[in-house]
Amino acid sequence: MIKIIECPRDAMQGITKFIPTETKIEYINALLKVGYDTIDFGSFVSPRAIPQLKDTAEVLEKLDLTHTNTKLLAIVANTVGGEMAASHSKITYLGYPFSISPTFLRNNINSTIDQAIVTTNRLQNICEKSNKTIVCYISMAFGNPYGDKWSVEVLEEWVDILSKLGVKIIALSDTTGDSIADNVYSVFSDLIPRYPKIEFGFHLHTTQSTWFEKVDAAYKGGCRRFDTVINGIGGCPMSGKEMVGNLKTSNLFKYLENQNIPSDIDKDAFFSAFIKAMSVFPTFDFKNTLHSLRKKKD
Repeated sequence: MIKIIECPRDAMQGITKFIPTETKIEYINALLKVGYDTIDFGSFVSPRAIPQLKDTAEVLEKLDLTHTNTKLLAIVANTVGGEMAASHSKITYLGYPFSISPTFLRNNINSTIDQAIVTTNRLQNICEKSNKTIVCYISMAFGNPYGDKWSVEVLEEWVDILSKLGVKIIALSDTTGDSIADNVYSVFSDLIPRYPKIEFGFHLHTTQSTWFEKVDAAYKGGCRRFDTVINGIGGCPMSGKEMVGNLKTSNLFKYLENQNIPSDIDKDAFFSAFIKAMSVFPTFDFKNTLHSLRKKKD
């Protein structure tokens, strides 16, 4: 079964104008009705780094989980954030932005790779004590735009280290949108058989002209976990590069439908959440996607 992880946190984090807390609450509560496996809803990181998400704890307090099977994931950058996230019973997953790129780790969370391994181990211990699960995001999993050493073999070495620390979910990430389909297929088809106890996911930042070939390569390589964002908004503001946007949720739906792949998505609830997204992100062009969704709904 396909797992879809909707990521409003990724959509919001790079927006300068503060989105009101109540607006975030209404939007994420709408997303909780859609049937996603998980919502990546916020982060417990320094408000100086990501001021848009300084209200994560307030948002969390008013999220309604009584009529949903969807789980919540919060991003943390260190053990302080991990302890804060783990103290909330509504949260199932702690997401940690690991990377095999020393340059990106410095840019993103001001860490070395050695420090990131120590942090991962400590977060894993926090998760075990609080009945949470760590999700490690490996940024630059499909190539490196900074000139750092990259190969499938290097990636394998780091996956092996994380596996030995007990990490069970790894989201392979194309943070800057530079991946090519051949690398995406090679990575998933190599790692998934080697590590059958690890659930591998795909966190894809992509242009609208290249998403299909990369999603297709990931699926054919064995990936069954995909991160998406309504209308493809967002990206990483810490990469030092232009944000290219995320995989559109509607594009993944289109791919699944064309391939006759089932999902647990409630299309009516998704349409309602999409309408709410128009008020959350009013500066973005929703017209073409809305027209397509209305045609399918009718």
